[in-house]
Amino acid sequence: MASSWHIIAAISSVVVRIGSFVFLRWIPAHGIPPAVCTALVIYLTSLWFLQRPAGEAKRGSATDKGTNDPGQSNGHDKATREESRRQGRLASEPKPSSTCSARTILSGVPNEKRRIASVMAVFINVLLTALTLDFIYRAPVLYSGDDVAISRVGYVSSTTAKLLVREPNLENLPLAISYREASEEDSEQWVEEGKIYHLDYATDFTHAITIKNLKPSTQYQYRLSNNKTGSFTTAPMPGSELSKRLTFMTSSCIKPNFPYNPFSHPLRIMGIEKVTQAITNLPPLRRPSFMLFLGDFIYIDVPIRLGSSLEHYRGEYRRVYSSPSWQVAKAQPAADLPWIHTLDDHEIANDWARGNTTPPYPAAADPYAHYHVSVNPPIPSEPFASPENTTYFSFVHGPASIFMLDTRTYRTTPGQANSTILGSAQRESLLAFLARPESPEVKWKIIASSVPFTKNWHVGQTDTWGGFLNERRTILEAMWRAERELGVRVIILSGDRHEFGATRFPDPAATDRTPGTAGHGIHEFSVGPLNMFYLPIRSYRQTDDEDVMVKYAPDGNTKFGMIDIDVTDDNGKGNGESVPHSVLTYSLYIDDSVVWKYQLSIPLADSSSASHLPPGRVLYDDLEKNKFSRRWGFYRWTAGWKERLTVARDDFKDAIAPVLSWVLRKARVD
Repeated sequence: MASSWHIIAAISSVVVRIGSFVFLRWIPAHGIPPAVCTALVIYLTSLWFLQRPAGEAKRGSATDKGTNDPGQSNGHDKATREESRRQGRLASEPKPSSTCSARTILSGVPNEKRRIASVMAVFINVLLTALTLDFIYRAPVLYSGDDVAISRVGYVSSTTAKLLVREPNLENLPLAISYREASEEDSEQWVEEGKIYHLDYATDFTHAITIKNLKPSTQYQYRLSNNKTGSFTTAPMPGSELSKRLTFMTSSCIKPNFPYNPFSHPLRIMGIEKVTQAITNLPPLRRPSFMLFLGDFIYIDVPIRLGSSLEHYRGEYRRVYSSPSWQVAKAQPAADLPWIHTLDDHEIANDWARGNTTPPYPAAADPYAHYHVSVNPPIPSEPFASPENTTYFSFVHGPASIFMLDTRTYRTTPGQANSTILGSAQRESLLAFLARPESPEVKWKIIASSVPFTKNWHVGQTDTWGGFLNERRTILEAMWRAERELGVRVIILSGDRHEFGATRFPDPAATDRTPGTAGHGIHEFSVGPLNMFYLPIRSYRQTDDEDVMVKYAPDGNTKFGMIDIDVTDDNGKGNGESVPHSVLTYSLYIDDSVVWKYQLSIPLADSSSASHLPPGRVLYDDLEKNKFSRRWGFYRWTAGWKERLTVARDDFKDAIAPVLSWVLRKARVD
């Protein structure tokens, strides 16, 4: 019969193994590492107590024999007979099989007859705990990023380009910046934009540069005197033929080396490598113009907050920019892509809703301002606030006018009648943006939000626009009015959820509200993570007829969207009509493969009413038919085995769903 210490060893071993697996492969919740470390201490303590009885019994036996037996020879004879009987029993007992060894290794409970298996069991538990700690501490301890020199492209207009430079080695100053047209690659005629003479700790040795007087729709190369190089392509001239087309990418949420791989570089970001691969596979004319990154560029509090100082926040930005994944290809398409950023909670603190003066917001805002805001697009023409207090942006690129929201800095406590996610100044600026007529080539108003607009997510719903329903209704009515009166179409892009969800918000007069269908309405595409966890439970569902589900795809550690706007005569009705339309195609990538495509369109002529807007339509759906093979990679298994494994997988997910749901509610690291 198992002793209490055997039971304690078994339970603590299970906690170490399951906890570390969940932490390293599923969800890096901050409560798991303390539980794993505590369980290991309990486990090792139980092993120490399990080793005591054998030694004590031998010592006790010898003492008893010398004290209680009146005759030494008689005691010796008894001991001899007892030893003979014991040896006989051992000889008659069958030798432990390999099954015993496997049981010892799997359970973690030591077996004195299986010493090698026992040592392996202990080694596994110690190793898993060490890997858990390695994931937390290796990157911040070994890679501070203090000496990293970077250059990246920010916002690019038709005549200007913003560059961010970081150079901590002051011996390289002054730092000269030069550029030339890519078509003049064989020429040595570089144009010097200027020199940086001073860098210091106040900006973490960063500096924003604006290159001016550029030609529209032209590819340029740039170089710095510290040997940093890159390229960019300017936007088309408004009103030109090229201004009718636009391709860009969107995603959110980055955590290096997750899912954890002990053999990977601790700063490796597989999602950036997938973006590079996806761009490389595109034809040159369809290469994206920019990446619209919708928050959680860093995770200051996942898996564990190591500090809230200015240096802690700056260090997280430096580590992401130090990732070797930016340089995986010679052409560096992900690195040369202009990245434009919004702010979300994990760049401050989980579910942040305490304004812009409460700590740790000031420390968090400093590197965000230096690394991202400094090279972001301009603030709106009507900000309704002083420029130094404005962290929302607006710009026009080809056929799209884009408003980038800040849903963290100005929000108040959710769930109240007067709750605001935008603040009064930003709300008025957004309403002015929606009401403003656009130039003739602009057919799309795009609103970028770090958190989902839909209330269909039922884990952490109040952290989304679902916690600010009155303000959401005001914005929705302004969107419907813009589509009715301005001859444009409005879409919403968001992130944060670590899942993909496409939702439409039909005008109150619309009747097509069946879940899982294409149709009319304002459309939202919410996608993430670029490199982070997802959960095998389902947190998105339609519960009313206001937010209509179009598509839901929760699985995948790397997800991003590609938005392509073009002009075509195909109106999507298949009735032979030939009317020029501006067509927006949304492509969902899981890893580097397109798994779903959806299309919206707007007539280029007579589009002054929402009644002329065709419904959305699904162009391609690989999510359902290849769901099994994508998830598990068993391409050659028979259908029968696929079905059995699918059933087993679903049963397992159903069994653990309550536990994982509780973990997500408690940890809220999404």
